[in-house]
Amino acid sequence: MDPIRLFVTGGTFDKQYNELTGTLAFKDTHVVEMLRLGRCRLDVSVRTLMMIDSLDMTDVDRRLIVSACRDAAEDRIVVTHGTDTMVETARALAAGMAATNIKTIVLTGAMVPYAFWSSD
Repeated sequence: MDPIRLFVTGGTFDKQYNELTGTLAFKDTHVVEMLRLGRCRLDVSVRTLMMIDSLDMTDVDRRLIVSACRDAAEDRIVVTHGTDTMVETARALAAGMAATNIKTIVLTGAMVPYAFWSSD
């Protein structure tokens, strides 16, 4: 099976509850733990591009995602992303990847943070 590249960008996926402030914030990605607990046996390379809420994502951030996908050696890519602006990033990827080799890129997000253990 071909290797998979997984790019982390933040979003609800990786938010954690800060008990001191009562807010949701970012610390580290949960993706590696999720792959371990899911007993993933695939060749997955994880790279964190950013840890931000997608509402805070800028065009510069989207260009970074497009560039990382374009430059990845892998043809199968997963991007964790906040759901609020996932469509905008999908548009940027469609436009930015149009002239390159065909790659399969999956954007995924969550409505409930993984840290809550009731995550989707």
